Amino acid sequence: MGGMAGIPADLTALVGRRTEVAEVRRLLSASRLVTLTGAGGVGKTRVALRTAATVTRAFRDGVCVVELAGLRDPKLLAHTVATALGLVNQSGRATLDVVTGHVRGRRLLLVLDNCEHLVDACARLADTLLRAAPGIRVLTTSRHVLGVTGEQVFVVPPLPTPVPSRRPSVRELLTCPAVELFGRRAAAVLPGFEVTQDNAEAVAQLVQRLDGLPLAIELAAARMRTLTLDEMLARLEDRFALLTLGSRTALPRQRTLRALMDWSHALCTERERALWARVSVFSGGFDLGAAAAVCAADDLPAEALVDVVDGLVEKSVLTRHEHGGRARYRMLETVREYGQDRLAASGTAAAYRRRHRDHYLGLTAQAQAQWFGPEQAAWFTRLRLDHANLRVALDYCLTEPGEAAAGMRLAVTPRHYWITLGSLHEGRHWLDRLLAAERAQSSARATALGTYAYLGVLQGAIEEALPALDEYRAAAEHLEDASALAWARHHQALAAAFRWDLPRAAALFEAAATGHRALGDLGGATECTVKLAIAVWHLGDHDRALALCRECEAVTSAHGESWLRALTLFARGLLQWLGGDRDTTDGLAREAIRLMRPFHDWWDIAMCVELVAWSAEAAGATRRAAHLLGILRSLWETIGGTLSAAPFMAESHQRCEDAVRAALPAGEFDRAVRRGAAFSPAAALAYVLEEAPAPAPPPPRRPAHTGPDAPLTRREREVAGLVALGLSNKEIAASLVIAQRTAENHVERILAKLGFTSRSQVAVWVHEGRRGESASGAP
Repeated sequence: MGGMAGIPADLTALVGRRTEVAEVRRLLSASRLVTLTGAGGVGKTRVALRTAATVTRAFRDGVCVVELAGLRDPKLLAHTVATALGLVNQSGRATLDVVTGHVRGRRLLLVLDNCEHLVDACARLADTLLRAAPGIRVLTTSRHVLGVTGEQVFVVPPLPTPVPSRRPSVRELLTCPAVELFGRRAAAVLPGFEVTQDNAEAVAQLVQRLDGLPLAIELAAARMRTLTLDEMLARLEDRFALLTLGSRTALPRQRTLRALMDWSHALCTERERALWARVSVFSGGFDLGAAAAVCAADDLPAEALVDVVDGLVEKSVLTRHEHGGRARYRMLETVREYGQDRLAASGTAAAYRRRHRDHYLGLTAQAQAQWFGPEQAAWFTRLRLDHANLRVALDYCLTEPGEAAAGMRLAVTPRHYWITLGSLHEGRHWLDRLLAAERAQSSARATALGTYAYLGVLQGAIEEALPALDEYRAAAEHLEDASALAWARHHQALAAAFRWDLPRAAALFEAAATGHRALGDLGGATECTVKLAIAVWHLGDHDRALALCRECEAVTSAHGESWLRALTLFARGLLQWLGGDRDTTDGLAREAIRLMRPFHDWWDIAMCVELVAWSAEAAGATRRAAHLLGILRSLWETIGGTLSAAPFMAESHQRCEDAVRAALPAGEFDRAVRRGAAFSPAAALAYVLEEAPAPAPPPPRRPAHTGPDAPLTRREREVAGLVALGLSNKEIAASLVIAQRTAENHVERILAKLGFTSRSQVAVWVHEGRRGESASGAP
């Protein structure tokens, strides 16, 4: 009998997996079979081995690691496990019987690494051993589950990446595991490399585009020998040609990104390969209905899709998420690009891209037809989830000759999508490109032109929008398009209102509302009537204005409509404020916000928050008003809007700001505004609606230091210094001549004492302390 195959030593530090290791340990304590699954290159093996190292003491007879990547014949699986256990079978007994007899009565952890190509054999072996030997536990890694009774599955996620919508500081980036991994591996091939203010944005973009996939990040870091970050980003369009410099000692499939994907592809059935390629036309996810509409064909019938999708989920090609009771599926971008390459090679890419576009044309048309009614919020949520797919469809219309007119229909349906989404800039971006691509007069172009101008009015670009609105109306009249003409008058009326030409605005709103009603467009008529109410109020007819609001409230309530009802409540609250009846304004505005919340309609939410802020100031709640003004500052900057288009509101906003500034002590106003502007969107809404108090301000940052008054012991400071050098726990243990478990305990205590969650934060703490000592002249 030879020695048992134990846990191989780490050659590099494991980055950012403390949470995953802790969860796998928890699962192992509750279940005798745990499978780590996930996409290729996500780090399943590293997590499994680190987990095994942390639980060794719980197994009297140790941990045995069986590497299966090089095994092709499932008949040799039992022999491979026996060899790893140090067994030599020279008897006539079946090798599995020998293995079973050996583990019976032992307390042992068996790690089966890379099971996916031998999944049936591994399932049978695991089931046999677990039934025969109550003291053993089995931890496996595989791209799809074993399917054995009692199996607990843990999906190893990619490393967290920086939030795309934010620009974090270098300090924040260094706490991001994907960034930390890239920084460590890049420094290994390019000594002196650091994440700095100058390269932070490029590093963040790189790890985001690589999906936080550890293998892809390590392959990219290896390219730092020859390329700059900007050059790498430019070459990521062909990531499979770029990411080819893996370790010579790694498994062949882990030396290049394409080899990794080829391995996953080979594990799939023919139907799974076909679907992988076809669903690559989706971006950001899809549901089964979309997959059937776009991907079903004679070789892949719709009724077979559930099983094929299930196979791709099981093999970690797709990941499943749930939204509102509906399952959605998505791929990592690396997996998607591989599928796109396969689709292009099949010669069918153009056909499936067109089917994808046609599906979303139909979906948006259906959303428009049902927009005014009880399904409104559900439709908005569905379209928001498919926003990335709408972008892909719009891009198709711009890149394929003769498709711009279809793109225009897509970009304006449903009509208020860009407003409720809070993406006025993006809506104008697409419409501008589509209008430039298709100049032939048509109803589609007229509507696109009018929507482009309307979004411009909302952004305050009124003078720029006026010629486009005139052209829109002329085209509608020329085409005798009654719907376009009603909307042209509607948009012209809004522009006139924002220019304070109220008589013209009221007349156009009246005409537009009449046109909408004649066509049965109840949504258009109601929206027009709300705006008409504000115009006639300013013309002095207060009773009619409030009556029009009540009319709109009744219509929206009767049809179960939410968005226009919210606008109506806002309008009534505004008019009552302007009329001096301010007791109900705050309540109406907050009720409107509650109705708008599911839509994430930040434009109209911001208008309502204005009323809440003014009400707070009028009630003497000056600090709350200052926080609300900060929230408003952030909202208007985020959505790219301005109050300059509504002068009566801009004046009230300025009066509120001046009053709050005068009421608060010097400096307090600016601090309170900054604090409000820093709220997250969820925290901001909760504060506006008085569902939660203002989040506590962050505590003053404790000066980083490593001197004798630091909160760490001498040995802990020594360990922290080694952590800052990038050493793993095993390397720290060797350096200090202590047990690895002792080193792990030291690191855990350091993290707990400093209130940190990652080793990179410890490194920053140490380096800042050294800079502080140097600056102060400390010895």
